[in-house]
Amino acid sequence: MLTTAQQLQHLINEALKEDIGDGDHSTLSCIPANVQGHAILKIKEDGILAGMKVAEAVFNHMQPGIKFTAFKKDGDRMTNGETAFEVEANVQTILQCERVVLNCMQRMSGIATLTHQYVEKLKGYKTKVLDTRKTTPNFRLLEKEAVAIGGGVNHRMGLYDMIMLKDNHIDYCGGLEKAIEKAHTYVQEKFPQLKIEVETRSLDDVKRVVDFAKGKVFRIMLDNFSPAEIVEAMKIIDGQFETEASGGINLNTIISYAETGVDYVSVGGLIHQARSLDLSLKAKLA
Repeated sequence: MLTTAQQLQHLINEALKEDIGDGDHSTLSCIPANVQGHAILKIKEDGILAGMKVAEAVFNHMQPGIKFTAFKKDGDRMTNGETAFEVEANVQTILQCERVVLNCMQRMSGIATLTHQYVEKLKGYKTKVLDTRKTTPNFRLLEKEAVAIGGGVNHRMGLYDMIMLKDNHIDYCGGLEKAIEKAHTYVQEKFPQLKIEVETRSLDDVKRVVDFAKGKVFRIMLDNFSPAEIVEAMKIIDGQFETEASGGINLNTIISYAETGVDYVSVGGLIHQARSLDLSLKAKLA
C-alpha cells in the first residue's frame, strides 16, 4: 500500500503525463528552456480555498526547488480579486504545470466550499457529515482531502480500510446475521484492526443487528430512513452502536436528520455535486 505522499506523487506524475504527452509544443516552440518567470494564482470567485499544498507539490515535481510564496492557506475563505500564491520557476515549468494546478485547485475548492456549507448547517448539533466512495476514479485522494479541508469527515478511503456490509453483500451472503457473522470471523482471523459497519433497511433490521451484533459491529447505517424512522431507530440502538444516516440527504434536509441525534450523515453530493470554482494562473511581468 502506497503512503499518502506516494499516492500524491503518483497522481501528479500521471496527470502531467496525460497533459504533456510527448511535449508541450506550444511552450517548446516559443519559450527557451532557461527563461525564468513569475506567476500568480488569481481568485475569481468567493468560497473556501483548497489545493495550495497540491499546487506547490505539482510545481516542485516538475522542477525541484521552485520558489512558492503562499498568501493564503488551505481552508481559508477566499474572495474574488485576492491572490492565493506566487510561484517563481522556469517559464516552461509554469506553463506545463498550469492546467494541472488549476484543475486540482478549482475542483478541490468547489468541494471544500460545498462541504463547508453542510458543516455550517450542522453547527449546534452533534451530527457530523461524512463523505462517500462516490468519487472520480484516480482523483479520490484529493477529493477527500478537499472534504476534510471544508470541515467534513472522511469515511473509508476505499474497500480496504473498513468492512461495510451493504444490501448487496447481505443479500448475496444469504442474510443479515450470516453476513455479520462471516465478516466478524474474517476480521478476527485475518485483519483484527478492521471495523465493521452494517447497512440496515428497516426498523426490523435495526432490531436484529442490536440483538445479534454487539461486540461485532461498531456502526449501524440507517439507509433511506426518514427522520421519523431514525428517531425510532435511535431508541432501539440506545447508544450501543455508532449511527449513520444515508440516502438522498442534502442541504435542504440535513437539519431534520441532525435533529434526530444521529452521529453521522453521509452525503455523496459533497463530491459528485460540487461545482469547480473559478481560479486563474497569470504571468506576473516586471
